[in-house]
Amino acid sequence: MPNITESFTVRNTVPAAFAASDSLLGKIGSLEVRLARSAEEVEAAQEVRYRVFCEELGAQVMVPGAAAAGRDIDAFDDICDHLIVCDRNLPGPDNQRVVATYRLLPQERAVMNGGFYSASEFDLDALVARNRNLRFVELGRSCVLPAYRNKRTVEAMWQAIWAYVRRNSIDVMAGCASFHGTVPAGHAEPLSFLWHNCRAEGDWAVRALPRRFSSMDLMPPEAINAKSALAAMPPLIKGYLRLGARFGEGCVVDHEFGTTDVFVVLPVSFISQRYIDYYSGESQVLVA
Repeated sequence: MPNITESFTVRNTVPAAFAASDSLLGKIGSLEVRLARSAEEVEAAQEVRYRVFCEELGAQVMVPGAAAAGRDIDAFDDICDHLIVCDRNLPGPDNQRVVATYRLLPQERAVMNGGFYSASEFDLDALVARNRNLRFVELGRSCVLPAYRNKRTVEAMWQAIWAYVRRNSIDVMAGCASFHGTVPAGHAEPLSFLWHNCRAEGDWAVRALPRRFSSMDLMPPEAINAKSALAAMPPLIKGYLRLGARFGEGCVVDHEFGTTDVFVVLPVSFISQRYIDYYSGESQVLVA
């Protein structure tokens, strides 16, 4: 993992980069999406992550004190923007209404602090170097509480991400997405589908680090049923596919989180006008 800090413990701070940000990025019904603007809201996002990643999916929290605090925490939290979805119908202040979260790391902050989170699994440096005139943002730590895993929540999050991308003049979204489980062969069909049909190539090519590389080429193309391969993919990966994302070469087993990770590359130029119009329609007044 990039050496962005020599040590890390549970903190009660909010990154200065977004402490003052209080404007909405998206809204659908009772769901409002914006960046966390206080230490309490960052902690609420970390609590949602803990409930999903650790309690539900069995991830192991490595930071001392994090499990006792009931929060999924790492050193990157201090330099990232934390997108939070709040349900206004829930009682209490906003930090008690967080039902979903997404973590965003702009390229400039990553460079100043030692690199991207994904660089511990994939050769992200080479990808960025080949596209040095473009601005990247890393997306990660996406999770939604069970009761809110529906189309409305996903669309509210993507509406907000698109507003964030426009507001910050982002050219490329990238980051890891995961299959649950640590045996790539258990996801042979969807991984092979991504390898044969959706691989990032040319300037967008990215490869898992040699020491962590596991092949995604597990089935010949003629043996793959596209319908069942897509049905077996996590909703997040299917969402990326709909937007036109491409995927890196090789997957990585993350034993700490109990997942098999793939790398997603989504240049804004790959997104069809249909989706740009769709996600801009309701949010354009928020990003003017």
